[in-house]
Amino acid sequence: MSEAKSPTPTPGDTYKGWLFKWTNYIKGYQRRWFVLSNGLLSYYRTQAEMGHTCRGTINLATANIAVEDSCNFVISNGGAQTYHLKASSEVERQRWITALELAKAKAVQMQAESDDSGDDFPAVSPNSGQGGDCRNTEIQSTLRTLNSKVEDLATCNDLIVKHGSALQRSLSELEGLRVAVDMGEKVKQVTERATLFRITSNAMINACRDFLSMAQSHSKRWQKALQTEREQRIRLEETLEQLAKQHNHLERAFRGATVLPPSFSNPALGNKGAVSGKADASDEDDDNEFFDAMEEPAEFITVPADPKYHRRSGSNISGISSETGTDDQSVNFDELSLASNPESPQPLELEPVRQRRTRIPDKPNYYLNLWSIMKNCIGKELSKIPMPVNFNEPLSMLQRLSEDLEYYELLDKAAKCHSSLEQMCYVAAFTVSSYSTTVHRTGKPFNPLLGETFELDRHRECGYRSLCEQVSHHPPAAAHHAFSEKGWTLRQEITLASKFRGKYLSIMPLGSIQCIFEKSNNHYSWKKVTTTVHNIIVGKLWIDQSGEIDVVNHKTGDRCHLKFAPYSYFSRDVPRKVTGVVTDKDGKAHYVLSGTWDEKMEFSKIMQSSKGENGTEGKQRTVYQTLKAKEIWRKNPLPEGAENMYYFSSLALTLNEPEEGVAPTDSRRRPDQRLMEEGHWDEANAEKQRLEEKQRSARREREKEAVKAASSPEEADAKEPGPASSEISDESAHPDTYQALWFEKIDDPVSGETLHIYKGGYWEAKEQGNWDLCSDIF
Repeated sequence: MSEAKSPTPTPGDTYKGWLFKWTNYIKGYQRRWFVLSNGLLSYYRTQAEMGHTCRGTINLATANIAVEDSCNFVISNGGAQTYHLKASSEVERQRWITALELAKAKAVQMQAESDDSGDDFPAVSPNSGQGGDCRNTEIQSTLRTLNSKVEDLATCNDLIVKHGSALQRSLSELEGLRVAVDMGEKVKQVTERATLFRITSNAMINACRDFLSMAQSHSKRWQKALQTEREQRIRLEETLEQLAKQHNHLERAFRGATVLPPSFSNPALGNKGAVSGKADASDEDDDNEFFDAMEEPAEFITVPADPKYHRRSGSNISGISSETGTDDQSVNFDELSLASNPESPQPLELEPVRQRRTRIPDKPNYYLNLWSIMKNCIGKELSKIPMPVNFNEPLSMLQRLSEDLEYYELLDKAAKCHSSLEQMCYVAAFTVSSYSTTVHRTGKPFNPLLGETFELDRHRECGYRSLCEQVSHHPPAAAHHAFSEKGWTLRQEITLASKFRGKYLSIMPLGSIQCIFEKSNNHYSWKKVTTTVHNIIVGKLWIDQSGEIDVVNHKTGDRCHLKFAPYSYFSRDVPRKVTGVVTDKDGKAHYVLSGTWDEKMEFSKIMQSSKGENGTEGKQRTVYQTLKAKEIWRKNPLPEGAENMYYFSSLALTLNEPEEGVAPTDSRRRPDQRLMEEGHWDEANAEKQRLEEKQRSARREREKEAVKAASSPEEADAKEPGPASSEISDESAHPDTYQALWFEKIDDPVSGETLHIYKGGYWEAKEQGNWDLCSDIF
C-alpha cells in the first residue's frame, strides 16, 4: 500500500505515502495519499489531486501525536482537527511516527527562532485591532526616526560640500602667495577651514553609523515581516484557486442537482456519525457525497462474463482465444490473430540510424504575469492576441500536430489485423494516445507562418514519413499527411477556434482526421475533443480534455463512441477518464474500451449484453458481460528532467533538432523559436516582432497584387500562379489569393468532407535538393 521509505527520515525531507484515514461510521477507514512537508501534513484522495485539490492540512508545530496500537495513531491540534490514521503494518506506522516527530521538532524550533527574532514586536494577537494599531504605531515611529537620520545625513553632506569648496579655494590662494607676511594669515585660515571640514566629516561618519545601526537592528524584523507577507499572499492565491473551482462546480451542481433519497438524509444517521468524534469535516463533506450531481451517469456498466465463455476456443472468437489464460500480461490483437499467419513479416536486420538528442536547454525562470496580458482579451480569438514568447514552448503548432505520431505502433498493429472490429480498437486507442502528451504542457506553441512546413522523416527508424503545412492563417489551419511502409496513411486538417473566458481558456479543434489502411481499404475518420486550460487568473495552470468522439469506419459501418469525462471536483471517478464501445453497422456492441487519456487504455471482449436498471436520471443503462480486460496502450515515461524542459516527451525533444536538407520553410529554421529554445527570450521576442511586421508587409503586397489582377483580367491570365510569401492570408476581400504549396483542397468522396490532401512532390524535391518553389518566410 505505502511507498517504500527510508526507515529513518531526516528532518526537512518531504515524506509521502498511503495511509488509511477514518471518515465516518458508514465508510470507515478510507485510503488517502498523505504528504509531510515543511512541518505540514496534508492529504489527498489520490496522487493525481496533488496539483489542484488538497483535502486537509494540519500544522505539526501545535499538534499532538499519539499511538493507539500496532498500526493506528492519532494526530490532533487541540480539537479543531483530529486525524485517526492507520498504517498497513507496524513497521510502516513507526516510519510515519519517526517522520512526524522529526518534522514536529523542526517546526517547533523554527517557530521559536522566529519568535526570538521578533522580540522587539509587541506580544499581541495579529487578529486584534489593538495589536494592529500598536504594530502600525511602532512602524510609523521607526520610519520617522530613520527619516530624521536621512535628513541629518543630507545636512552633513551639504556642509561637507560647502567646507570642502572653501578649503579648496584657500589652498589655491595659498599656492599663489608671494609675500611672507600674508603667508601666516592664509595658513591660519586654511587650518581653520580644514578643522571645520574634519568636524563635519566626523559628524557625517557618526550619522552614518547611527543610521546603519538602526537599520541593522530592524533588518531582521523587516525580513520576517516580508516573509510573512509572502506566505500570506501564497495562501491567499491557493484559497482563491479553491474558491474559483468550488464556485464553478457549485454553479453547475445547482443547475443539475438531484434530491438525495430519504435514507441518506436521515438526521438520526447524521447524529450517529457526529457522536463518534472521529469524523473530520474537511474530508467528510466530500466522502458523504453519495450522489454526485455533477457526475453524469455511465451509459453502460461491465460485469465479468459467465465462466463458460472463458472455456470457448476456436475461430468464433477471433483474436482473443488466448484470453482464456490466467496471466495478467497484456495481449496484443495482432500477436493473437496473426500468430499462425505464414505471411507475418520476419524481423529484419536494422541499419544504423541517427542518434537523436535527448535534452534541450533548461527553461529559464522568467516571471511574467499572464493575467496582466489576458485581462484585456476576454472573449477574443486567441490567435489574434499578441503574446510574448514567455508563454510559449519552443515548438510550433505543426510540430505539436506531428506529435500525434508518438504512438505510431498502434497503427502498425492495426494494419495487421484481419478483423475490422479489432482494427477499430487500435485506431480508437491511437485517437486517445494523442492527448497523453498534453497533460503537463501548459505552454502555447508558436503560431505557424502561412506557408511554413514541418517534416518528420522517421522512415529508417519507424517506417513512416510525415509532412505538415500551414495552409491558412485566419482562421489558422494546418494540413498534415503521414504514410507508413506498414500500410497506413494518416491525414488531417485542423483549424483551431479558441476563446478566453476569464477563468479558463477553451480550445476547440475543428476539422477531421482520417486514417486509411492499404490492405483492407478501411477508411476511418474522427474529430478532436475540446481542450480547456484552467486557472488562468490565479493558481497553477492545468489542462483537461472533454467531449465525445465518434470513430467511423466508412467502408464497414463500424463505429467506436469515445467519451472523455470532464474533471469534476465532486466526482468519485478517476480523473481524465475515457470510455468507449465498439459497435458494428447494426449497432451490436463487440468491445468495451476504458482507461485514462494520460496513462493507459484497456479493452474487453463483450460476450453478452442486456438492459440493466434505470440510472439516476431515468436512463436505462446497458450491462455488458466481458472477458478479462487487457491493456492495449500505455503512455511512455517522460525523460529525466522533463520538468525543466517544458515537459517534453522523448519525441518532442527531437522535433526542433536542426537537420540538414529540410525545406527553407521548415519550422526548425524559424529564428524566434530557435532563440527561445536556446534561452534568449528577449532576442526571441524582438525576432517575433520582426516576423510579424514582415508578414504584414507581405500581406499588403499580396492584396495590391490581387486588386491589380482583378482589374486586369488579361494580365491575370498571363501570370503563373505561385506560392505566397507571408504568414497572413487575405480573409476579407481576397480570401483565395494564397495557394498551398504541397497540399490541394478537394472533396473527399468517402467521408464527404472538404479538406487539404497532400498532392506530392515534397520528398522528391528533398532528394533533388531543389527548393525553388519555397518562399522566403523567415
